[in-house]
Amino acid sequence: MRVPLYLRPRLEPPLDALLDTPHLLHTLVDALGSPLNVLLPDRVAENAERFLAVYRKHHLAGRVTFAHKANGADSLLRRLAAADPAAVGVDVASLGELQHALASGFTPDRITATGPKDPAFLWLAARTGVTVHPDSITELGQLAGLVRRFALPRVAVLPRLSGFDAATGAGATGVRVRSRRSRFGTPLTEAEALLDALDRHRDAVEPVGVAYHLDTTGLAEKAVALEQCVGFLDALRARGRDPRVLDIGGGFGVGYVDDAAQWDRYTTELGNAVLGTRPALTWRGHGYGLRNEGGTLRGALALYPAHRPDAGPGYLDELLTAPAPATGRPPATLLLEHLYDLSTQPGRALVDQCGAVLARVLDVTPTGSGDLLVRLAMNAGDMSLEEHGVLVDPVLLPRPGDSAPADSPPGDTTPADSPPDAGPVGVHLFGNLCLEADLITRRTVFLPRRPRPGDLLAFANTAGYAMDFHAHRAQRQPVARTVAVVRDGGSWRWCLDEEYWPTTHPGGTA
Repeated sequence: MRVPLYLRPRLEPPLDALLDTPHLLHTLVDALGSPLNVLLPDRVAENAERFLAVYRKHHLAGRVTFAHKANGADSLLRRLAAADPAAVGVDVASLGELQHALASGFTPDRITATGPKDPAFLWLAARTGVTVHPDSITELGQLAGLVRRFALPRVAVLPRLSGFDAATGAGATGVRVRSRRSRFGTPLTEAEALLDALDRHRDAVEPVGVAYHLDTTGLAEKAVALEQCVGFLDALRARGRDPRVLDIGGGFGVGYVDDAAQWDRYTTELGNAVLGTRPALTWRGHGYGLRNEGGTLRGALALYPAHRPDAGPGYLDELLTAPAPATGRPPATLLLEHLYDLSTQPGRALVDQCGAVLARVLDVTPTGSGDLLVRLAMNAGDMSLEEHGVLVDPVLLPRPGDSAPADSPPGDTTPADSPPDAGPVGVHLFGNLCLEADLITRRTVFLPRRPRPGDLLAFANTAGYAMDFHAHRAQRQPVARTVAVVRDGGSWRWCLDEEYWPTTHPGGTA
């Protein structure tokens, strides 16, 4: 048996405690089927408070707005709707998401509308008084036209900017920081035209701030964007407007793997496997962007940095603290000096540790190489961590009745008297579709023991984009149902996601 290369998940309360209740989780899957999405709505409110604590640390006012597209569950949205209305909002990117936010208890003043917008989306946003982020001068004109046509009140807007570019260092060293190209937002080179358009549509829209969103984890790029957005806000003021908000979007990240050494070792050994100097670590030698060209490792690793020491609120704190490249001023200081509020749009980071996907083991088949093929009652659309480049181990939850050694990871209930072949094993996880491509993960996954039919695998921390984000009913396979779970003293209560409201305990009691 090769030495296992674990990528054990980072687990925090209450998710870690939930995964230590295999009897409850097996009961839920027995009743509701596999796969099953399990959500912890109280944790999303705690995450919002962690972001707001960073605001307070830097003496900033503003709002944390949940990027709805990360997870469309009722329970998460309703729990956030019950949070402080002045501090927590939601960002919607479609007509359906806007309707869902309104139905979940968010008032229009707590909702922002971003993303591609068709006329129906723009009309409902304008009709209800939602703040709109126009992505272009053309979209701004479309919104203004709807306001005039239907005699609506002026709409608050935060135009989205893109295409930031600045020299770094107090002495203009010549090193430049450029944001990567984006199809969202008006390029900063067209700032004057955008300012003119806002003046032209003064009767229909009121610019209350400006926004940006960069598809990067680069602190320097985001800091330069923030600096240049402050300059645009100042230009608005010079034209007699009263902007108050700078929305810096999302992209704060999540740490999925608990141990940095495990992540570093795996990525190193993956390169060695691609070069052929060690056994393969993936199905059919998949390289995750790496390739072997005549004994030289080429390409770039197309994986999410699954171990991140600074993610979520910690990443925001770092962004606000570090001197920005162009001026040398910390972004938090710039916002305070110019009297601008901060708005953020965390999606993945706001649902960090908020849930898991449970899947039943259907079949375990040995291969000639000594690995095992494990077929699960789910498919790749039900749990799409790998679709987003995230590699992390599932937690094995055997059927209740076994007892785990004291040093076992959460969910491992392997009995102390298990046979010798019950030790670590490499497996390939496949789905329930009649397709060769239905792989839950291309990576060889190492589990603490050989799974058995009837066991569960819990894919932890999947609430952000990975929980049914790509779910479908191909081959008439069922799509996962979703349940909300909350603490009730020393035990747990659960209900179907659509039946959760923050005003009642699951089950309907007040």
